[in-house]
Amino acid sequence: MYETIYHRPSSVDEAVALFGKGSESKYLAGGHTLIPVMKQRLASPSDVIDLGKIKELIGIEASGDTLVIKAATTYFAIMQSADVKKSIPAIAYLTSVLGDPAVRHRGTIGGSIANNDPAADFPAALVSLGATVKTNKRSISADDFFKGLFTTALEDGEIITQVSFPVPAKAGYAKMRHPASRFALTGVFVTKTKAGDVRVAATGASQNGVMRVPAIETALKANWSAGALDSVKISDSGMLADIHGSAAYRANLVKVMAQRAVTAAG
Repeated sequence: MYETIYHRPSSVDEAVALFGKGSESKYLAGGHTLIPVMKQRLASPSDVIDLGKIKELIGIEASGDTLVIKAATTYFAIMQSADVKKSIPAIAYLTSVLGDPAVRHRGTIGGSIANNDPAADFPAALVSLGATVKTNKRSISADDFFKGLFTTALEDGEIITQVSFPVPAKAGYAKMRHPASRFALTGVFVTKTKAGDVRVAATGASQNGVMRVPAIETALKANWSAGALDSVKISDSGMLADIHGSAAYRANLVKVMAQRAVTAAG
């Protein structure tokens, strides 16, 4: 690689200060995106600021109708959490099918959503559940946070501190996994809120990244069952197409994975 300065701050304020001092600084969360692109010389940060050991960014809290997961909490910790399993078991399941054991022990929820990979799992959960992303500066709704492929509402130097999820009446997740990378060829997260609304989000399918699926939301609001989606057709317009699957294939997967997610939700 090339020369870079590695920092391990002990607080968010220290991390922000270090970021401002570097000529081209980058935050490091789990490292599954930054390290590979550095190896390929697609990124050459002057300073790498590791957020993984900042105590105020680690932990899970459940209170009433809200589940809070702090940004540097690993997938493994989320998967094992009794609070997550009780409040939103679909999130615990999502982390269990995310990557492999090595990825789950190192990757973090903050790193996943900050990168906004088009095939990442957590963006679908945030959008479907109507979560709120909190940073060191402000709060951003999930609907406003994700802006497109690898793009979010984060400003330069801004740090995600936690994600707040409203606890739903029902929620489920299902995905078709790439057999090698474990990324979602298509994944769908379905949510029925306690107020009776339905929100459905798909990842790995759209050219613009995570997306809502209004046709499925409408059908499920009228009838919360997998069978309610039998006659629903998803357009392949704007869908990803590559060697792993055509646009039409992914459009069909959105419906199939939604049906499986509803079944999982109960």
